[in-house]
Amino acid sequence: MSTYTITDTKKVTTKRIKDMMLNGEKIAMLTSYDYTMASLVDQAGIDIILVGDSASNVMQGNATTIPITVDDMIVFGRTVARAAKRAMVIVDMPFGSYQGDPIEAQRNAVRIMRETGADGVKLEGGREMRGAIEMILRAGIPVMGHLGLTPQSINKFGTYATRATGDEEALRLLADAQVLDEVGCFALVLEKIPAMLAQRVTDSISIPTIGIGAGAATHGQVLVAHDMLGLNTAFKPKFLRLYNNLGEQIVDSVGNYINDVKRGDFPNENEQY
Repeated sequence: MSTYTITDTKKVTTKRIKDMMLNGEKIAMLTSYDYTMASLVDQAGIDIILVGDSASNVMQGNATTIPITVDDMIVFGRTVARAAKRAMVIVDMPFGSYQGDPIEAQRNAVRIMRETGADGVKLEGGREMRGAIEMILRAGIPVMGHLGLTPQSINKFGTYATRATGDEEALRLLADAQVLDEVGCFALVLEKIPAMLAQRVTDSISIPTIGIGAGAATHGQVLVAHDMLGLNTAFKPKFLRLYNNLGEQIVDSVGNYINDVKRGDFPNENEQY
């Protein structure tokens, strides 16, 4: 049984996310990529389900998030949106779908919303993404920002190390956060930055901040469900807390099934017609 009890089963919206921030209630977000996982996560009472471009790694086996396409994200987003009854569903805009022409960014965001039934989109980047964000917002689509470690820029930075540890980058991130607030993003993900910087950002803008490896001062937290459940055993960053070890349990369960089949113990008389 879950130790968390849902007190309000109404659909989570951008207004509710802002109200949670204003009321001092922390925001819980997890990634999911398929109907079954999203149904369970939603049933547990999560506030936001992120259909992350990390599906490129988790679901497709790619080394980075770069190969995943808009078509791919629509398939994952559609299944998650079907499952979510309460949670807000946000779909990542993949690499190459918004960084160029703002009109193309709007077109891709509209397509994602229309074909998935999601509640909004997320994209990476700061002031350089202002034009794209403005065009997407002009279409009435909520936008979640993302600063700090931005995995789509891995080839530019060449490392997944903590970002904005120096003064120059920290000041730029602070300024970018203020731009994203001004332009109209409804929330901001801060990934793998120093906790003190995340607190400065959180204190300096009017929208909710959601951290991943960014300390406890943000208004909420996000993790990849497969990581925190122990399904992805190879990924063990400092910021990850394991809430289960399902990977080991699945391997053991499948091993027991194989043994039963090989020995002829499955199916037994009660498991046949």
